[in-house]
Amino acid sequence: MPGLVPGINTHKRLLIVKTRITELFGIQHPIIQGGMHYVGFAELAAAVSNAGGLGTITGLTQKTAADLANEIARCRDMTDKPFAVNLTFLPTVSSPDYPGYIKAIIEGGVKIVETAGRSPEQYMPYLKDAGIKVIHKCTSVRHSLKAQSIGCDAVSVDGFECGGHPGEDDIPNMILLPRAADELEIPFVASGGMADARSLVAAMALGAEGMNMGTRFIATQEAPVHENVKKAIVAASELDTRLVMRPLRNTERVLNNAAVERIMEKEQRLGKDLQFSDIVDEVAGVYPRIMKEGDMEIGAWSCGMVAGLINDIPTCQDLIERIMREADQLIRQRLNAML
Repeated sequence: MPGLVPGINTHKRLLIVKTRITELFGIQHPIIQGGMHYVGFAELAAAVSNAGGLGTITGLTQKTAADLANEIARCRDMTDKPFAVNLTFLPTVSSPDYPGYIKAIIEGGVKIVETAGRSPEQYMPYLKDAGIKVIHKCTSVRHSLKAQSIGCDAVSVDGFECGGHPGEDDIPNMILLPRAADELEIPFVASGGMADARSLVAAMALGAEGMNMGTRFIATQEAPVHENVKKAIVAASELDTRLVMRPLRNTERVLNNAAVERIMEKEQRLGKDLQFSDIVDEVAGVYPRIMKEGDMEIGAWSCGMVAGLINDIPTCQDLIERIMREADQLIRQRLNAML
């Protein structure tokens, strides 16, 4: 496993894994909580960071740059550990106030930014001049190489299994991760299908130096979402997600529900003539009602196939400690016994 330096925390008997990712971000464990709309608030980010991972505030969930500044300050009150802010660059005519958000990040003393969506190249000089480390979410090797070429410090390689937007190539992580390892010089983490110690050990065997979890962190005690959302993830199997918006080349993996069934019926009926306006009621502005009010049928919401591996709602501390403890058992007992 490249970059792996194992050790043992004798106080709690946890595996300590040093990789380029843990060194780059100054974290104890190579586990990152990815940015998620209406999920990545200060409560969750601080809980993950306090547990030794890297928590992430979702920037665009905050309506204004001032709101983001306040959320960063709230997180600072909850943790003295490193945490990140996610900025997703959207292909819209009327862009969010990205300069304002970046200013809030810099003035808030945040030193790690997770970027997603379109290339962050336009904003890289401002981030790098402020000494900020940038990890970009990529769904292909070519996008990962582009991120490397513009100065990103790391990438999160998102396989086809992931919740949210998996891109249009449909390459699962068993292929995508070793391909990324073959091509990249900068470190990367695995994202999509990550849930437990098996995910972490497998990802590192395939060349990653950590893992990014999204759906798994929604089903935790500290995730500030409605209990209905957490219960829906626990109840779901790996067969319960659907891919929507494929005709628009904006594919999103979501948990199946009544709204998703309506979207799929429209996609089948309209085919190549489908317009975003045809499904706007099911996808636009639904997240507050789902995540805050627990209305599970009102619209489509991102969820990974990994829901099939999620059977409980632990604290972030318990989850991360369990992952590292079981990773130690996998490496030192199961794999070592095969030698």
